[in-house]
Order: sequence, then structure tokens, then C-alpha cells
Amino acid sequence: MKYIFVSGGVISGIGKGIATASIALLLKSAGYRVAPVKMDPYLNVDAGTMNPVIHGEVYVLDDGSETDQDLGHYERFSGIALDRTNFTTSGQVYLSVIERERALEYDGECVEAIPHITEEFIRRAEAAGKKGRADVVVIEIGGTVGEMQNSFIFEANRILKLKKPDDVIHIHLTYLPIPPSVGEMKSKPAQMSVKELNSMGIQPDILLARSEVALDESRRKKLALFCALEDADIISAPDVGNIYEIPLNFEKGNLTERILKKLKLKRKKKDLKVWQAFVDKAGMVKTPVKIGIVGKYFATGDFTLPDSYVSVIEAVKHACFSLGFKPEIGWIDSSKVSDNILSEYGGIIVPGGFGSRGVEGKLQTIKFARENNIPYLGLCFGMQLAVVEYAGNVLGLKDAHTTEIDPKTKHPVIHIMPDQIKKMLTKDYGGSMRLGAWDCVLKKGSLVWELYNNYTLISERHRHRFEFNNKYLERFQKSGMKIAGASPDKKLVEIIEIPAHPFFVGVQFHPELKSQPLKPHPLFLGLIKAASKIP
Repeated sequence: MKYIFVSGGVISGIGKGIATASIALLLKSAGYRVAPVKMDPYLNVDAGTMNPVIHGEVYVLDDGSETDQDLGHYERFSGIALDRTNFTTSGQVYLSVIERERALEYDGECVEAIPHITEEFIRRAEAAGKKGRADVVVIEIGGTVGEMQNSFIFEANRILKLKKPDDVIHIHLTYLPIPPSVGEMKSKPAQMSVKELNSMGIQPDILLARSEVALDESRRKKLALFCALEDADIISAPDVGNIYEIPLNFEKGNLTERILKKLKLKRKKKDLKVWQAFVDKAGMVKTPVKIGIVGKYFATGDFTLPDSYVSVIEAVKHACFSLGFKPEIGWIDSSKVSDNILSEYGGIIVPGGFGSRGVEGKLQTIKFARENNIPYLGLCFGMQLAVVEYAGNVLGLKDAHTTEIDPKTKHPVIHIMPDQIKKMLTKDYGGSMRLGAWDCVLKKGSLVWELYNNYTLISERHRHRFEFNNKYLERFQKSGMKIAGASPDKKLVEIIEIPAHPFFVGVQFHPELKSQPLKPHPLFLGLIKAASKIP
């Protein structure tokens, strides 16, 4: 196997995940099997217990792994279904090494960060490659070069390069700012970023030069000179209007050819026609569709960031581009909802979330969408609150609620799953929800059955502890709400819909996690069709 390490410098958030995903797509299009891997330096065992405002979306895989949002980009770009081997944290590595030490698996050695921690990082990279039967493992190093916490991942990179000099390369993504007061692109921060990398014994093989605009030849030559690279190894990576253009820009910059040359591989094919057609179509859309996403994880200080709902946002884009519409997405803080704001949108989504903050705003949103025939899609918590709103305002159960928010409610229309009660009492929070892909049986004749092309059995990814309370099932069905999907044993309600409404669907799962640019999710296609009034 070959290995590519991808690191970032100067600032965080410049797109290492999308660069890694793009590299995976390009190598796949060149005829090679790829295993993208995220190695995060934090000590959490997984991303499941982390605040989404700080860390971003928790992306769940089919096997139930709670991972970093970058794995969503990997799957969307490459079309490869990933598993737990594609995600590693320092917490996992340290835990594994300590457990092995306790089991005397190191034969009495003094267990140290080097070589044992670094060896474990390398072992996991190799394991991901073997599991995916990959020709190339593409490893994104979390964080920014120069941080203490990711230093052992960089050291693992250095050691693996020593062991396999012809099989390992390093791609460094760095930033070239254009200070308004100066008025020109500055390369010094990028040079210092590479210098920091050099201080750890790593010489990058390729530099991806991120900036607001394309890199000019003057800066390209300067970077090549001061970073000890050939001009052709400096690849321009300007801002783009659509992230799906990035692999095509890299291809135009000969990134694929430079990678293959350095890894001593030959191109087997060139297969980007379908991706190019998708990007071309997305670039031609003009008719807008306004979709409001009402959540509570947007605000961070004085700034608004959509990272907590990145898969939902991308799923909306996939559906819009496929149907020929320009997505206009509004991010609405659920604590600042008003009917005037909601009335601006053709469709509304209430995504997943935990805790009581912003619940009243979400219930107000759902009531407004239901009463005003605005297409509505509730995801996980958005489905549960749709049940709560319906119980209170249609069934007349004024005290109805979910026990997650009101444990003493007289009408617990949403309650905790029985197997979760003990876990909560023992504070077993990490990786203990109903996670991963579970089957769902669709009701023939329902709207969702039609949206799923008349399939009766589907599989979707879940992340929840609370469920529909079946004691109230008959009341809901008699009042006009349809149970359109349930678990194969019929114990768990998976999908609700209101047939009398133009589009009112709530799902217990997260369909956004399976939407891809070339395969938009049917539920999001249904929402956009309804929001744009396609018959």
C-alpha cells in the first residue's frame, strides 16, 4: 500500500477535509482503491460526546461509529461507505496502548509515546487500508502543524516515511492571506508553516496553496524556492462557489499526476465525466428555492457557523442541483423564531439536537409549517417534536412532551427507549445510543414509500435515545397522522407523515448522512419538489 498524509498550516478551517476527500476522488477516478482516514489529536474516544458548536457535526457511519464531520466529505466525494477503521483519535490510541500494557502484551517493556503510540497510529493506518483493500491510504492529520497535541501523528508520518520511503508522501495545505491594508497576497505565513513542518523532520512533497484567489506565478516560484519544491508541486487552491468544483480544480492543476509520479504509480483510467456533468449542472441553476433550517447550534460568540448541520445543508444542495434549482438556505436560530421569518421560506427543516434550549422555537416552527401548509421535514429530534406539537395542538393533550425535556409530563408521547434507562443511570453516555444503520419497513401507499421508489425495506443511520411512545399510537392514527415507517418488529416508529398536508414528514433517522452529490436522498428530493411546487 501507498500512504498520503495531508496536513494543514497557518489557520484551521481552510479545508483539509475537503482536500482529502478530493484526493480520494481523484485517485479513485485514476483507477485506484482508496481508504481515506481521519486522525484527530483529541483525547475523546470518538466525536459523540463533543459539543457540535465547537467541534461541528457528529457524522455517524453504518457500523454506528460517531465520527468527525470530515468523514461525511470523504463519503460524499468518494462514494465509499466507511467504517470505524477510517476514524482514529488520540483517545482511541492511548486507550488501546494502555489496555495492551495492562494485558502484558508489551512483554514487560517500558511503554512510551515513542515508539508505542506512534506504532499504534501506523498500525491503524495499515488496518484501514487492509479493511478497504486499498491501494492508497489518504490520512488527514487533524489540527494545524505546530500544535503539541498532534505531534505524535506527525511523528508516525516521519517514521513510516523512513520505513517505506517510496510509498509515503506528504501534502501540506497552507494559507496565503491577502490583508486588505496591504492589497497583495502574502506567502510568508505559508513559508513559515512549511518551516514548522521541516522542524519535525518532514519535507512536504506537494503544497496546496489556499487563498481567496488563484495563486500567481510570482508567488508560486517564491514558494517553490523557499519550500524546496518544484514549481509543479505548488497547486493553486482558490476559494470556489461550490465545494464540488475543488477536485476538478485540482485535476486541472495536475495534482493527480504529481501524486501518481511521486508514488511511482501509473494512471489506469480517467473517469471524472459524471462528476464534471454534476458540477456543470450545479453551475447553471438559477431558479431559487428558499429552505429554512431551524436549529440551535449555529451561534458561536458573535459569529454564525453552519458546521453543526453540514450534512443537512449538503443534502439540500444535492437535491436542488439534481432538480435544477438554486438553493437559498437560511439558518434560523431556534431561540429567535418568528412567524414573519418562517413565512419567507418555501420549505422548513428542523434537524437533530439535544437538550431543552430552543425547543419552544422549534415547536412554534412546526406548528406554523403544519397550519400554513409549508413543506416540512423533521429529522430525529425534529420528528419527535413534530409528534409533541401534534399531540398538544391536534389531539388536545396540552401537557404532552418528550421525557427528554419534561420527565414529569402527563403525556409522554416521546419517551426513552427501555434499554437506554440503565445506561443513563450509570452515566454510560459514550457510544451508547441507538447508533448506525437500522432497517425500516415502509407502509405501501404512503408518501415516503413513493419517494423511496416503492421500496418497502430501507436502511438508514440513527443516533438517538428517545422514541415514539406506542401507547399513543392509535390516537395519532385516528386523528390523521400516518405511521409511514416502522422497525421490522413494529416496536419502533421510524417515520410519521400527515397525508392531508402537501409535505409533512418526520423521520427518526438521519437521511442527510446518506445523501451524495450523484445520489441525492429521496426525502430531500421530496422536500425540494414540494417547496418548489413541482407536481
